[in-house]
Amino acid sequence: MKRRANEGRGWLAPVGRLDKASEGLLLLTNDSEWAARVLDPARHVAKTYHVQIAALADEALLEHLRRGVRAGGDLLRVQLVRELRRGERNSWLEIVLHEGKNRQIRRMLGTLGVEVLRLVRVAIGGLTLGDLAKGSCRELTAEEKSSVANGAA
Repeated sequence: MKRRANEGRGWLAPVGRLDKASEGLLLLTNDSEWAARVLDPARHVAKTYHVQIAALADEALLEHLRRGVRAGGDLLRVQLVRELRRGERNSWLEIVLHEGKNRQIRRMLGTLGVEVLRLVRVAIGGLTLGDLAKGSCRELTAEEKSSVANGAA
């Protein structure tokens, strides 16, 4: 019989969120103090996303994202953005955020008239999604937990 990931450990809560149209790395914990450290904006824990857009990225788009975009009264900025690859009609961007305002990447790109086709969170701090299959889970090592909570990149 396969053991369930949280068997015998009580409740689990997500650390942060992914909107229903996004996928990727999501941390779950029963340690609310650890979750608060990971989410604390003062710790600058980086969240890295791979984003497929329905446009060919150019330097002007990347610069708009770096400088910041006003959306719904918020000034939204990325910490880092670069083009990963491009096809004939779309590009994949890598975007790193230190703050995580609600639907930030989608709001920024939408304000610039760019449709998001796919959004995947691939890392939180130094913890990467790697080759973990969609819908799978694993426990973090003590070293990984410490690294993520301390904002290590």
